[in-house]
Amino acid sequence: MARLTALAGGAAVALAALFLPLSLPLTLPAAAHEHPSGITDLVTPAVVRVEATAHIDITLLDHIRDLIHVERSYQVPIGVGTGIVVNPEGGIVTLTRVVKSEQDLAVYAANKIFAAHHGVKIPADFERHKLKDEVLDRHLQQCYPPLTSKATCIYDIRTDITVFPNVSPADPKGLKADLVKAGPGPDTPAVLQTSSRVVGGVGLPTAPLADRVPESAGSPTNVAGFLGRPGPTVQTTVEIAHLSKGGGAGENGRPFADPDKKVDEPVKLAGLADRGLRGAPVIGDKDGHVVGMLIGGGRAARMIGVREVTSALAKAGVAPRRGAIDSAFEAALTRYHTKYYTEAAPGFQRVLELYPGNVVAATLLKDSLAKRGGPEDRGVRAVPVPARSTTPMWPFVVAAGVLFLAAATGAVLLWRRRRGPGPKPEPPPLVAVPPQPLDEGANQTVVVRRSQPFAVIPQQKQVLTAQEPSVKFCTACGMRLGAAHRFCGYCGHPIES
Repeated sequence: MARLTALAGGAAVALAALFLPLSLPLTLPAAAHEHPSGITDLVTPAVVRVEATAHIDITLLDHIRDLIHVERSYQVPIGVGTGIVVNPEGGIVTLTRVVKSEQDLAVYAANKIFAAHHGVKIPADFERHKLKDEVLDRHLQQCYPPLTSKATCIYDIRTDITVFPNVSPADPKGLKADLVKAGPGPDTPAVLQTSSRVVGGVGLPTAPLADRVPESAGSPTNVAGFLGRPGPTVQTTVEIAHLSKGGGAGENGRPFADPDKKVDEPVKLAGLADRGLRGAPVIGDKDGHVVGMLIGGGRAARMIGVREVTSALAKAGVAPRRGAIDSAFEAALTRYHTKYYTEAAPGFQRVLELYPGNVVAATLLKDSLAKRGGPEDRGVRAVPVPARSTTPMWPFVVAAGVLFLAAATGAVLLWRRRRGPGPKPEPPPLVAVPPQPLDEGANQTVVVRRSQPFAVIPQQKQVLTAQEPSVKFCTACGMRLGAAHRFCGYCGHPIES
C-alpha cells in the first residue's frame, strides 16, 4: 500500500510541475526596500511648541507711615521655542533660554509694585533703579533681592512650562511640563518632563537621535519647528540648511552656509529662530535622524551637535527611547515613500489608533488612500494580470495523459503482484457409507467378557506438541515469506529462483 500511495503522489507532483508555471504571474512583488533617505517625517510628529511663563507673587511691606502689606501677582513671559520628544513618557529636549530667564524676575516685580504703590516713575524692566527721595530709595533698594532680614519685599516665583504637540484637533491647553535640568548656558540643552495627561495610551511619538554629526562641509539638513501654536493655520515649518566647516562643542556650535552662495542661510535661520524655531531639531538628510538643535538669533544661527543633546539627557537621567507608535509609523512610512500605497494605508490607520490626532499620519493616510490602486501604486503593479502564453496547450495535455496512464498501469501491476496466487481448490467431499450390523459381513468381531480382573496400569497423558511450520525468507530482500506465496510481497522477487 505504501508503494501505491507513493506512486500516486509522484503522479500528482508531476502534473503540478507541468501546470504550475502556467498559473504563476510573470512578475513577483519586490523585496523589502532600504529605508528611504532625505525625509523629515520620522521627526516631525515628535516636534512640539514650548512656551514658558514666570508667575511672580510679591508682597510689599510698606512701613514708611503705617505698616501696610501690598500683594501683587505678575506673569512674565520667559521664552518660546521648539522642543523634541525623545521618549514615549514625555521626555523633551529644548534650549535653556526657552524655559529659564537670563534676567532677574524679582527685580522686575519690585519695579512694578513700587511704581504702582508709591506713584513714582520706574521703568518696568529688569534693571535696578534709584530714586531722588532718600526714604523711598532706601525702601526700593531693600525691596530688591537678595532677601534679607531688612527686606521690604517677599517673593514667590514659579515657572509654568506648557508643551503643545502637533495634534488634530489642536489642544488649546497643551501639556504641562516640569524642568528636570537646565543647561549651564542659555544656548545649551534643557531637559523637560511632561507632568499632565498624554493623548493615547502608549505615550507620545518620539524622534530618533543620530549617532554623530555629518563631518563634510555642505552636508544638507532640514530644520523643522513651529512659528506659533500648532493648529489649522499653523503647520510645521521646514527649511533646508547646509552645514559649514568650523564650529566647536558647547554653545559655539557649528555654522551654516549655502555651498552655492545663493542664500544667506545664517540670517534666514536666525530670523526663524527669533520667531519660534529656537531649539528646533536639525535633521540629517541621509536617514532622517536628529543631528543637532538650532541656536542663535538676530543675524547669526548655528547648530549644537547631537552629542551635547545626549550628554544633557544622561545628566538629567532621561533615556531616549522609541515606542510602539514609532515602530508602526516607521513601517508605514517606509511603504509610503517606496510608493506601496495599498500597504501603507493600513499602517497609518494603526498609528492613528495608537495616537489619535497624529497630524502627519492623518495627512499621509489621506494621500495613500487617494493613490491606492492608481498608476503610482507599485503594490498594484507588482502583481499584474498574467499575460496569455503563445505556447500551445496540447503538448502538455498529451504529456499529462501519458503520465496518468503510466501511473495507473503501474498501480494495477503492483496490486496484482501483491495479491499472489488464488486459494487452493477444496478436496471432493467423502462419500458417506451407512453402518452395517454387527452380525453381518465377513469380518465379524466377537466380544468375550472375562471374569478375572486385571490390574489397571496408570498411563501418563500424552502431551501434544504442534510442530512449528518452517519459516522461509526472501533471498533478495530478507523479508519473511508466507506459506503459499510464490513472490515476495515486499520486493516482488520469485521464491522458486
